[in-house]
Amino acid sequence: MSKRFRPDNQGEAKLISKIESSKEYERRRSINQAGERMDALSNAISMKLVENDLVETSNKNSLQEQIAYCLEKLVHADDFDIDYQVAPFRNIVSNPHVVTLFVTAFVIEKLIKHKDVIDIYGSDEEIYDCINRQVLKHLS
Repeated sequence: MSKRFRPDNQGEAKLISKIESSKEYERRRSINQAGERMDALSNAISMKLVENDLVETSNKNSLQEQIAYCLEKLVHADDFDIDYQVAPFRNIVSNPHVVTLFVTAFVIEKLIKHKDVIDIYGSDEEIYDCINRQVLKHLS
């Protein structure tokens, strides 16, 4: 049975507040780092998606530009827009990385409609995992 949150307990309220603020800080830091390393990250993600046969494209440079565009949108998006974009994919993994989840949602929902993308293969989890490996490598 879960413990009920009682606002009258100041120690517990402070602890919960610190946990929430540290999660929000980490989220903002990751998004800012993605903006700083946008070119390298978009190149790595697009290359791995093609190498792992998850995305079939007629133009790899166009795919990289689309991933860079996605990262640019992420950097300038407010919290509501980010949450709205990732909502259908929030349950892919138990503790998702915000940058990975946003790019995964973009690849699955928007990139499939791009003129240079022939098809997208693999499950949502495989696409998330491929993108996450590159995000962790470049943002850590």
